[in-house]
Amino acid sequence: MTDLIATGNGSGGGVQAPGYSAFQAPVDGGDLFGGQWRAAESDGTAVLAVHGITASHLSWPWLAAQLPGTRVIAPDLRGRARSNGLPGPYGLRHQADDLAVALDFLEVERVVVVGHSMGAFVAVWLAHLHPDRVESLVLVDGGLPIPHEEGIDPIRMLGPAVERLSQVFPSRETYAQFWQAHPAFAGDWSQRLADFANYDLDGTAPQLHPSARLEAVAENVTQLNGSGGYAEALAGLSLPIDFLRAPRGLLNEPTALYARAAVDAAVARMPTFRAHEVEGVNHYTIVMSERGAEQVASVVTEHTHPA
Repeated sequence: MTDLIATGNGSGGGVQAPGYSAFQAPVDGGDLFGGQWRAAESDGTAVLAVHGITASHLSWPWLAAQLPGTRVIAPDLRGRARSNGLPGPYGLRHQADDLAVALDFLEVERVVVVGHSMGAFVAVWLAHLHPDRVESLVLVDGGLPIPHEEGIDPIRMLGPAVERLSQVFPSRETYAQFWQAHPAFAGDWSQRLADFANYDLDGTAPQLHPSARLEAVAENVTQLNGSGGYAEALAGLSLPIDFLRAPRGLLNEPTALYARAAVDAAVARMPTFRAHEVEGVNHYTIVMSERGAEQVASVVTEHTHPA
């Protein structure tokens, strides 16, 4: 892996923000990379923040900034960002096991797990497979099974996100421009987004490419429909679960990833499951914007500092 150093101005980006430090935890096949905020000075229960299917731990500086005093631990999942050198299998269960090992390495016993998109599925598996490590769950626009349309390749549901992984970019500026033009971030460009884009690049100019491995993404996207015991694992959880829904989709379209009826059905069948609508956001900006992170943080704080 080369040329994968994120930069920032120190005033809002993740990597040079006060209280930030990187880590690499030995796991099966190599090291799991990531970052954390306020490792040395924190109160309440620590937060483990798990990113989405093609993202990295730099999805989380917005939330970390909204949780002053709380330790926030955020890995790069196997097959993504600096953890993209880890071999498969990349299954969601394996991802959850990686997180348990990382918590051991960081000497953290129990956490509130906040998972975004695919990260919410990993969070559920962590709570199922390692229940002694998880205090509660906050599932951010993810974690409820997403049915696959019959005859449709499940990876197509990710659309442009997958197309991006096959592209080559001649410079870091070109890749930043790609994200600036993304409809999800219209009017929301910031130094934190610039850091996120910069960190995501692998290779050297003019052959730069996004760091997530397509084979990892392909393996994981087929596991989001509740198969392989996932639906049963979710239904069997008895810990507190909060689900936060974005009203707009991956491209800021008015069709959300989750219909309200599907969320209402989950509330009806799981007694510890609460649902919240996060106003004014899409599937990305629910965590990668100030207004989204503020609303997510208000729910997370109920778990880290219960009354």
